[in-house]
Amino acid sequence: MKIIYSIIGILLPFIGTSLGSGFVFFLKNKLNENVNKLLIGFAIGIMLAASIFSLIIPSIEMYNGKIKWFACVIGLIFGFLFLIIINMITNNFKSKKKIDMLMFSVTIHNIPEGMAVGVCLAGFLSNSVPLLSAFILSIGIAIQNIPEGSIISMPLKGKGIKKSKAFLYGVLSGIVEPISAFLTIILLNIVVPLLPYLLSFASGCMLHVIFEELTPEMHEKYKSNYGVIGIMIGFCIMMILDIMLS
Repeated sequence: MKIIYSIIGILLPFIGTSLGSGFVFFLKNKLNENVNKLLIGFAIGIMLAASIFSLIIPSIEMYNGKIKWFACVIGLIFGFLFLIIINMITNNFKSKKKIDMLMFSVTIHNIPEGMAVGVCLAGFLSNSVPLLSAFILSIGIAIQNIPEGSIISMPLKGKGIKKSKAFLYGVLSGIVEPISAFLTIILLNIVVPLLPYLLSFASGCMLHVIFEELTPEMHEKYKSNYGVIGIMIGFCIMMILDIMLS
């Protein structure tokens, strides 16, 4: 059963991206702006709570060194720096075709998200992380991936590309997540001793996505209470589930 659960956990973020890409078949233009802000806020809340309760706290609890916060802080810093470097690399190409670079950027940013899922599932397989924590993280990333999938497929459709092809490109942008998650699990024997560092590394990556990408996107065009409401709903749901069922 653990293998089945792990496969489901690996595929959830990819399903989220595919669902978002599928909007191209149903929407004439794009998501309603308030709905989009609510979804982004909800994803922020889920990911923020997941970072704290499913990644940071377990990282501190697992570390056996004298300085309890050491592994957590090191992982957070390296996770944050990792995505800063990724951003610097992708920004060097953004003067070229905007749609191509958008897809490239989203695809690259999906890699650490897949790693985060893989780390949690590796912890679950080694009985270090509760199944619920790994699954909620997968669900949170899947929700966040819904608007990401749509921001790939919808602009492509606007450029005159067929809906089916635009959908395919959106789906392909998310395929790196299950691949990177699977590779992380394959390296289970290496991953487990490093779990305190890797869990906080995944948290650092997620926090960077929250503060650098999702939060500015939530306030794009105009400020709205929908995004803040989404954050509180997502955070409270994630926190309640993690505390009650872990």
